[in-house]
Amino acid sequence: MTSPGIPNDFVLSTACFGTRLAKIEDQIFAAVAMGFRRIELGLSEVPPSMEGLDDSVRETSVAISSLVAGCRDARNGSMAAHRLGSLSEDERERAISSVRRHVRLAQNWQCPVVVVRGSKVEDNQLRAEADALEARILKDGLNEAMALEVRDFVQRVQRGGQTQVEHLCRSLHLLMQEFPETSFAIEPGSELDDLLGLDAMGWMLDDLGTRGLGYWHDVGHVHMRSKCGLPEPGQWLEQFGSKMLGIHLQDAAEESEMPLGLGEVDFKLVASYVPRTASRVLELNPRHGRAEILASIQFLVDKGF
Repeated sequence: MTSPGIPNDFVLSTACFGTRLAKIEDQIFAAVAMGFRRIELGLSEVPPSMEGLDDSVRETSVAISSLVAGCRDARNGSMAAHRLGSLSEDERERAISSVRRHVRLAQNWQCPVVVVRGSKVEDNQLRAEADALEARILKDGLNEAMALEVRDFVQRVQRGGQTQVEHLCRSLHLLMQEFPETSFAIEPGSELDDLLGLDAMGWMLDDLGTRGLGYWHDVGHVHMRSKCGLPEPGQWLEQFGSKMLGIHLQDAAEESEMPLGLGEVDFKLVASYVPRTASRVLELNPRHGRAEILASIQFLVDKGF
């Protein structure tokens, strides 16, 4: 199944390459050599040159199955595409323009799905609290008292960020109206001050799910949040699995984006909730290479993915 050149049914995120391969054509040929026939355009510190995309797609028959909004921008903490829910009207307009640009590129490349990642709450005090809590958990570990403190904090983030969630819904609704032929999926983040906790994700999908918004599960992000005392992966999967358009597959322990089988994620549980129609995207940290990618695919096959 994972022998070079033998096709597999998974998708490889270009985020796995990092800066090792600077051109998309080189990334495509490397993916094909590992047996992939579909790729996702993922986030990278330095986006690859798209020179040679059409020729390499034509030569290999690779399909671009999804695109993460922001993939054509340098990856940093203030990416425009991640600010669709900003309290600033100017920032929201910049974010909408950025996502529009990415959707048009996706359409040019016959890519049917655009993945939108949520943003952080824009309250400096709450963000400082989140940093302090995460530092304490890293230093002292999680105990029952700390877990209660974390859950209380995230509830305050949800209340304090409700206006931002409403803006995020409006921005996405506008984009979905403008581009009805493109499917949009919303993905949660991993940090304590992310807007899209379990409750906020539910609000969004209740509001926009009937209009076509889908859920994109991130195994590593959800696991890292659960390690801080927040809802377990099974709760996310139980609540949103039926709306899942795709999933980012990675392992996690003290960090995320690990090769599969080297962390703590219960992949049998994950597999039991993933719809057969959902896109299964491998997304590892770029410091892991070909051997780890192929081993991760074999691990997924063995777990019934």
